[in-house]
Amino acid sequence: MTSTLKHTSTLAWNDVNVGDEVTPMDVPVTTTLIVAGAIASRDYMPVHHDRDFANSQGSKDIFLNILTTNGLCVRFLHDWAGPEAMVKKLSIRLGVPAYPNDALRFEGSVTDKSSANGEGFVEVTFRGTNSLGDHVRGTAVLSLLDGVDA
Repeated sequence: MTSTLKHTSTLAWNDVNVGDEVTPMDVPVTTTLIVAGAIASRDYMPVHHDRDFANSQGSKDIFLNILTTNGLCVRFLHDWAGPEAMVKKLSIRLGVPAYPNDALRFEGSVTDKSSANGEGFVEVTFRGTNSLGDHVRGTAVLSLLDGVDA
């Protein structure tokens, strides 16, 4: 997985503004990623590891499962916001499948900003696309503590 910039420190709430773009993240979707993600999330449905079975169900190949997609969404958000950012809410909607050898590109922007009780929140709207279109669309609320007046 590659990002053009990965934050090793957490963004300060005061430094984030509505309209800011989230650093894009490219994910090479491989057979290994699909199978390993399914196994790691204990999703043993054959459509995620058995190409012949996936074909028999009308799919052209095995495809990424929702829990792996969910994890990639969180990785995208943390690569941008930093390791101490807390994902407070994540809402995603799946679209087209993510097949092997069809990279995903995650992009998004800050769509809201608020604070309460010394905690700063940013809302990010994002999507992960491949050659077929939107694989996932979502909205997340992240907590950024630094820079908020209590």
